Amino acid sequence: MERKINRYLYWTPRILTILFIIFLTLFSLDVITPEASFSELAMGLLIHNLPALVLLIVLIISWKYEIVGGIVFILAGLLYIIFTFQTDIRWYIVLNWSITIAGPAFLIGILFVINWFKKKQ
Repeated sequence: MERKINRYLYWTPRILTILFIIFLTLFSLDVITPEASFSELAMGLLIHNLPALVLLIVLIISWKYEIVGGIVFILAGLLYIIFTFQTDIRWYIVLNWSITIAGPAFLIGILFVINWFKKKQ
C-alpha cells in the first residue's frame, strides 16, 4: 500500500504540472487574429507562452529535484497574487484570477515538497 501511495504522490504533481502548462498556453490563443502577420503571430505566441516555457523548464528540473519544483511553484503563485493585486482591477476579480492561476500552482508546489520530504525519509 505504501508503495502505491508513493507512486501516486510521485506522478500527481508531474501530471498536474503538464495539465497546468497546457491550461496556461490556452490563454495565448487570443493572439491569433486574421489580420496578424506571421511574425506578429509568432512574437505574440512567444511572449504569451514565456511563463509556460519557464514552467516547462522547472518541470524538467523538478522531475529529479522535487524541492526545486516545490519552491518555484509556491513562489510563482505568490508572485502572481502580488502582481495581480497591484493592478487597478476590482479586488474580487483579482481574487478570482488568483484562485484560478495561483491555486493550482500552490497545490503543485505543496505536492512536490511532500514528495521531497517522503523521498528524504
